[in-house]
Amino acid sequence: MPTGPSKPERTPLQKRNRKVALIAAGGFVAMVGAAFASVPLYKAFCQVTGFDGTVRKAEAAPDKALDRKLTIRFDANIRELPWTFTAEQVTQEVKIGQTGLAFFKVTNNSDQPQTGRAIYNVVPESAGAYFQKLECFCFSDQTIPPKTTIEFPVVYFVDPKFADDFETKGKGEVTLSYTFFPSVEAQRGEKRADATPSKHSSALGVPAKAGL
Repeated sequence: MPTGPSKPERTPLQKRNRKVALIAAGGFVAMVGAAFASVPLYKAFCQVTGFDGTVRKAEAAPDKALDRKLTIRFDANIRELPWTFTAEQVTQEVKIGQTGLAFFKVTNNSDQPQTGRAIYNVVPESAGAYFQKLECFCFSDQTIPPKTTIEFPVVYFVDPKFADDFETKGKGEVTLSYTFFPSVEAQRGEKRADATPSKHSSALGVPAKAGL
């Protein structure tokens, strides 16, 4: 039986190009998969190192403060939640190494409980390695009952090494910024931390006020 025209044999150059294309395609798929898988790792890395302006969580405050003050500016934002979110102070002046206490207020304006997670960073980004928190509402999801206002404390300090780093030693102001988003974990039905009136004092001995 007659057969169709046979395909011309690929040249060595064509074979090599095809192999390179397949390797590149496989690498692209692997990179996309790694990008999605590495989100938790990236977040953990940022919180440990302060990379990308991410504020670090600390276990203890420094044992001494420098005789130099910084102005800390506070910023509050909401995305896709029926909440009102404000900082109760615009700025504070604290010494480098001194522990500061700030309060933020969240009101759920809807008729249903809503769960959000606060994402945070600092400006300038170079200060992220030195701006650390001892207590913060951003460490877990927060569920606000309907028509309820909750007041959250943030206990923080700026590491004295801030004054020695050539990228930060001349800075006189740092902005701590929060943005509340709907909680992804809550939407998946995972466990969450309800924001209820606090029964314990903050790290500064000042009780957190809630359920206003």
